[in-house]
Amino acid sequence: SVSRASPNLAFVPACLPPDPVDVEELQHFVSNSKRLFVMTGAGISTESGIPDYRSEGVGLYARTDRRPIQHAEFVRSASARQRYWARNFVGWPQFSSHQPNRAHLVLRDWEKLGKLHWLVTQNVDALHAKAGSQRMTELHGCTHRVFCLGCGDQILRSELQEHFEALNPTWKAEAFGVAPDGDVFLTDEQVCNFQVPACRKCGGILKPDVTFFGDTVSREKVDFVHQRLAESDSMLVAGSSMQVYSGYRFALAAREKQLPIAILNIGPTRLDHFASLKLNSRCGELLPLIV
Repeated sequence: SVSRASPNLAFVPACLPPDPVDVEELQHFVSNSKRLFVMTGAGISTESGIPDYRSEGVGLYARTDRRPIQHAEFVRSASARQRYWARNFVGWPQFSSHQPNRAHLVLRDWEKLGKLHWLVTQNVDALHAKAGSQRMTELHGCTHRVFCLGCGDQILRSELQEHFEALNPTWKAEAFGVAPDGDVFLTDEQVCNFQVPACRKCGGILKPDVTFFGDTVSREKVDFVHQRLAESDSMLVAGSSMQVYSGYRFALAAREKQLPIAILNIGPTRLDHFASLKLNSRCGELLPLIV
């Protein structure tokens, strides 16, 4: 199954092929691990055609002046929600069609073999779930779910797409570019007539089940992940610069527990100075080489 997933390199920074020494070192790291704790970031999904935010030259911040929506703005402003959902509506068919790449499939296989104790992803793209990973926490939620800020009712994002289509039968907009969370680039003129449905149960505000920038991960989820880390004997970071504290805190906890930490990421990370091993390769190219 791993060989069937071919990479899409449009949003992957340039890097050299894996060095045989690097492969050997990561093999040694994984072989010595009995209960591996893995944390993934946007860099594991770039080979599935989803851009990240921070990669040099190809990340969203390098290519545009666009920034993701802030939690407070979404909650406070009806026009901000209208803008968000209009762009999300246009981007959803493409974003939801992305498929796992070789790296996602390898981590699923490690779980099946009992090597991977727990997987924490900072991504909201559902690609680990699509790959079949089960021992997993989606730290920042998932765009494939939507919930009501009023009553907490949950629906599938695909179901909401049907509501959008029913409310906006003649609304059309051509998108330019796509962002890491499925957002696309639209003008204010394109957005102004877009209709946004309310919660069908209570009339409340619908929001993706995602931790927006400026929001915090729930205490319960953080505690749960700390428990899984406490049961682990090593940590592998794949495809993340770990700039966001919500993920970085677990690397700090791993260092405190003196767990060996390996990093597989193109470009520098926040952990480089205390990692046991740092590898500058594509996740989908190096991980399949590990037995």
